[in-house]
Amino acid sequence: MERKDMRKDTEFMEQVILIRRVTKVVKGGKNLRFSALVAVGNKNGLVGLGKGKAREVPLAIKKAIEDAKKNVIKVPIKNGTIPHYIEGRYGAGHVVLRPASKGTGVIAGSSVRIILELAGVKNILTKIIGSKNAITSARATIQGLTSLLTERSGGKKK
Repeated sequence: MERKDMRKDTEFMEQVILIRRVTKVVKGGKNLRFSALVAVGNKNGLVGLGKGKAREVPLAIKKAIEDAKKNVIKVPIKNGTIPHYIEGRYGAGHVVLRPASKGTGVIAGSSVRIILELAGVKNILTKIIGSKNAITSARATIQGLTSLLTERSGGKKK
């Protein structure tokens, strides 16, 4: 219930991370489709990631945006950075997220940078280990951000 309320109250910015052309070979020839990976966020602690497929690029992006808005998470931000060191894992993707001092900026690559900027993180150090695939690194980042602990949670995951 809480996720739906967060989605309606805020205006999200959207950014396309990846567009892929997918070809399926069938008896009559080849079927072309497009796959899009999109991140949405309000630069104030809310961020979501979505994937969409369609025969045309604009439709794939539209579906990905709708999917991302359904999967919005709350990111705890403390003084422009994350509260503590965390590692996110998804499949072969492994992302290390470290809090940084003021003035450092977002030191991140590819999809990790887009997600963190849309979440509103201003200072952070990251490293992608293992698979550099945009989809797995993006999902590993989201997994890491969901497992962040806050002072209010008393050491328990939210």
